Amino acid sequence: MEYETILLDITDDLAVLTLNRPDKMNAMTVQMRAEVTYAMKHAARHARAIVITGAGTAFCSGQDLGDASSTGKVDLERTLRDEYEPMLETIFDCPVPTIAAVNGSAAGAGANLALCADVVIAAESAYFLQAFARIGLLPDAGGTWFMPRQMGFAKAMGAALFADKISARQADDWGLIWEAVPDSDFESHWRERAAYLAKGPTAGFGAIKQAIRGTYEKTLSQQLALEAHMQGECGRSRDFAEGVVAFMEKRPPKFEGR
Repeated sequence: MEYETILLDITDDLAVLTLNRPDKMNAMTVQMRAEVTYAMKHAARHARAIVITGAGTAFCSGQDLGDASSTGKVDLERTLRDEYEPMLETIFDCPVPTIAAVNGSAAGAGANLALCADVVIAAESAYFLQAFARIGLLPDAGGTWFMPRQMGFAKAMGAALFADKISARQADDWGLIWEAVPDSDFESHWRERAAYLAKGPTAGFGAIKQAIRGTYEKTLSQQLALEAHMQGECGRSRDFAEGVVAFMEKRPPKFEGR
């Protein structure tokens, strides 16, 4: 498939999906959402880790209000259900680890696109902005789900009501993201992190994602049972056997992936 709004590179089991509308701060259009959804599904079949990042100085500024579908009387519910939900669920349910490498501003739905990834790594100059209240809306694209879980009720409520910029360093301190790193080290750092995931035990990573993502809906007893079941499956895998042998032989493991 030829892409017009994104770039997709798959090298050495690592897929890098770049939102590529730098002149529009990578604002999302109908076409971009469709291309991201398709590219994520394709990358999940051909890579062992996926990075989502932005071209230029922004990660993603959210919905492109000048998009043809956004002019006139907009059916926001339809747009969210038919266009955003498939994209976000494809990212969230991706069978391989995902990283959002936030290189610049992540605003509105763009902020929540980043939070949909398993891990968020941001450049220190980047920021997150839930701008919805400024135009009479509430955070969408998963914002009301991700924020309370990742930085707590009080911070989530304030971020939504006041629509203040949250710097990458604040986001790191509050637990909204995994880490903020100096701009000078940003790309080399996320590439190193992504390469680690791409060469790791893919099935084991998948089990980690499933167990942690489902923990809020389970009691402790249910979670313990899930851990035992999934650990049993992982313990029968070739990756586990290789990991143990490599540990005993004091060498890096060579995982097979899927």
